[in-house]
Amino acid sequence: MRIVLILLLAAAWPAASARAQAAPPAAAPAQAKPGAAEPADTDTYSYDPGGRRDPFLNLLGTGADSRPLKHGGDGPSGMSVSEISVRGVMQSRGALIAMVQGPDARTYIVHQGDKFIDGTIKSITPQGLIVLQDVNDPLSSVKQREVRKMLRSVEGPKE
Repeated sequence: MRIVLILLLAAAWPAASARAQAAPPAAAPAQAKPGAAEPADTDTYSYDPGGRRDPFLNLLGTGADSRPLKHGGDGPSGMSVSEISVRGVMQSRGALIAMVQGPDARTYIVHQGDKFIDGTIKSITPQGLIVLQDVNDPLSSVKQREVRKMLRSVEGPKE
């Protein structure tokens, strides 16, 4: 193992030193005019994957992008469960309905059974919403979990 590594390093060493010697010397910086902008750095690094995957991306796709792609429409069907907050619960025609605020700071009325990008409203209680959220983890045996979005926080009222 050591011999192979040493041979590989020895084979690569002359090529690297030849490239370093063939590189032209750096030019002296030109005198810039007082009103002119400095030129951009031309020695920037760029990575060419050459058809290979990015080694720094998660293979399961669960860590890099926590927000699902928006494939819903406008309103609550275009929002994920984590993006909403409950602003009020009302009673209308004997059923409870909820007012939720989305990431766009607009308020929407939702009913039991309404869908979000990653879940469905299971029930509405006077304290908030109970949402069945789809679990997007291939290693988990649970495909849905129950998320409670409460009207008031656990800390209590603000003073």
